[in-house]
Amino acid sequence: MASKGAASRAAARKQKDKWKAKRWYTIRAPRQPWNFKVIGETLGEEDELLIGRMYEITQQEVDGDFTKMNVKLKFRVTEVLGQDAITEFAGHEVLKDHVRRQVRRYRGKVDDVIDAITEDGYYVRIKPFLITQGRVKSSQKKAIREACRDVVLQAAARNTWIALQGQLLGGELEQSLEKAARKVANVKTVIVRKSQLVQEGIVVDDGPTLDDVRQDEERAAAAKKAALEAAMEDEDGDEEAAPDVLAAAEASADDSDEPEESEEDDSDDAPTVEAPSDEVDEVVEEADESIDYASLKVAELKELLKAAGKPVSGKKDELIARLME
Repeated sequence: MASKGAASRAAARKQKDKWKAKRWYTIRAPRQPWNFKVIGETLGEEDELLIGRMYEITQQEVDGDFTKMNVKLKFRVTEVLGQDAITEFAGHEVLKDHVRRQVRRYRGKVDDVIDAITEDGYYVRIKPFLITQGRVKSSQKKAIREACRDVVLQAAARNTWIALQGQLLGGELEQSLEKAARKVANVKTVIVRKSQLVQEGIVVDDGPTLDDVRQDEERAAAAKKAALEAAMEDEDGDEEAAPDVLAAAEASADDSDEPEESEEDDSDDAPTVEAPSDEVDEVVEEADESIDYASLKVAELKELLKAAGKPVSGKKDELIARLME
């Protein structure tokens, strides 16, 4: 038994850790119309294993439109270039909770599945969903389906897959469906609840290349880093100036709280220093010309007064006026 357990442990140690073999890939949206925008990340062991993988994200996260939080976009990985997984738009779907909330009693529900081919040969499947103001007959539902089918087929035949995506995600196709359905019955809600790319058509290579997009991202990152460093330097400068401002504020607070002292008390506690009159005049003249007394502290003003042989009692304003005499 012991030998069997030792063999099992040895086999477990030799087993390869699959997580360590995997690496992170950056998922990018298609070139058109998103210009290889980064939409997420995924783990993969090999490039070939990523091909065909589906990635889902809300439209609000891609376009920044908060009214589209209930719309889920689907992207399929078609190519891997280095650490970048390039995708194609595989369709969208409105969350089922949102669709169910539209259904109410005493109203009609009309839904359909429409297969269409775009101008550039893409085979797509579109599923409209309509709620009427009141109950409708089966003949009215049939007429609404036929009207919606005509709108979808014409929109697909007149537009490329890229343009049709814009109508699906922007709400233009829903407005056209509502306008056509109102000719049959009053409609309360129109939703293209799902679209699906069944087969690809002609691939268009218009737009910036992946290398151009990477260079733009590197320049943006470098500019952001430089701005952040400049902001940090400004903060450091403000922190260095803060102690001086704080000291000045404390000095002014000390001046306002300092009680007035009489000249007699100062004469007893702090004896004045007598200096020759010539030296006093030179000190006063130099002080008048080059010193800003308002920026000095009380202790510094008193030192100047002592050097000039003048009394050092009183508030800061009195000390300054005495020095200015």
